[in-house]
Amino acid sequence: MGAAAQRRGRARGAEDRREPERTCIVSRAKLPPDQLIRFVRAPDGQIVPDVACRLPGRGVWVACRRASIEEAVRRNAFQRAFKASAVVPPDLAQRVDLLLKQRAASALSLANKAGQLVAGFAKVEATVEKGLAVALIHAADAAADGCEKLDRKLRAAGGNGDAAIVTLLSSDELSLAIGRANVVHAALTKGGAATNFLREARRLLRYRADWDVEAARPQAAESKTGQA
Repeated sequence: MGAAAQRRGRARGAEDRREPERTCIVSRAKLPPDQLIRFVRAPDGQIVPDVACRLPGRGVWVACRRASIEEAVRRNAFQRAFKASAVVPPDLAQRVDLLLKQRAASALSLANKAGQLVAGFAKVEATVEKGLAVALIHAADAAADGCEKLDRKLRAAGGNGDAAIVTLLSSDELSLAIGRANVVHAALTKGGAATNFLREARRLLRYRADWDVEAARPQAAESKTGQA
């Protein structure tokens, strides 16, 4: 078999392994699962978000945007989708936000345990200057001058134009995830756990941000994950 045929075969295999698209019950758009939130109906009729896509039973899907879930609640979309009565918590959109934030924090904790995270301004600065940082993490309540200094160093270091800047978690939330007090700045280095955290962070950003996940993903969201 020629090289071109082998490449085509690998491409077809990758397509076959992709998860099937699901339909958003609000917009009726077909999207990949990572751009949607799954919901299940509990035996008592409660609508439960299944952000890990692991709960048993039939699920329905809503685009991973806070506005889409709020619209689903307003339009009684869950009742229609399940063809049964449904008890929808009025704060459902906020519950989803909290669950996504918890997943991001848990992924950050795993990155720290895997040795793919450094914290503290001096250590972060050194990691950036060596060109090892794949992402900067600033507390959402961090002072602007410290963030700007590290951001400038990241840009000056070059060689890693895809590095993300994440500002989705507060100092208290970062401290709890990493297991040390007063975390304001951190940096991620290359590895699977770091990649997983960035995936979760971008999912939370997608949920919170005012842009259409049904369109192509903006490049700005790739490089400024949660940057205000």
